[in-house]
Amino acid sequence: MSAPRPVVDDFAPMGGVGSEGGPPRPEVAVGAVAVFDGAILMVRRGRGPAQGTWSVPGGRVEPGETLAEAVVRELSEETGLDGVCESLVGWAEHIGPDYHYVILDFRVTVLSDSDPIAGDDASEARWVRLSDVADLTLAEGLAEFLHDHGILATFS
Repeated sequence: MSAPRPVVDDFAPMGGVGSEGGPPRPEVAVGAVAVFDGAILMVRRGRGPAQGTWSVPGGRVEPGETLAEAVVRELSEETGLDGVCESLVGWAEHIGPDYHYVILDFRVTVLSDSDPIAGDDASEARWVRLSDVADLTLAEGLAEFLHDHGILATFS
């Protein structure tokens, strides 16, 4: 018996398949978990299967890019903010018929004093009070992930 797998991801699928025409090869992706003064930095996905849902900034790791470089790049591309990648929060997998992402989420310290501005594939970016996160339409599994890793005290 296999464990249940999420079917919605935070990233647009590549559409590729595995080496023998089977399921797609896993791709490495990252997420930026930035918490400051009782709020978490979030983006609303502007495209892909998770379009319209809220998540942490993130996306695929580019060839030759370190995980830390990818976190900082995705943070900048999706929010316009600069930051420093810190420790690993945890990981998640998102698997669908044409995608398989292994997502490594890292704590991030945001260095910019400006407000986030949505860019890249984010349609909106903002700081959300931790107490208000459960009121948003979140990407599948995000509330549980943030709760399991001590970011959110509770979730609904």
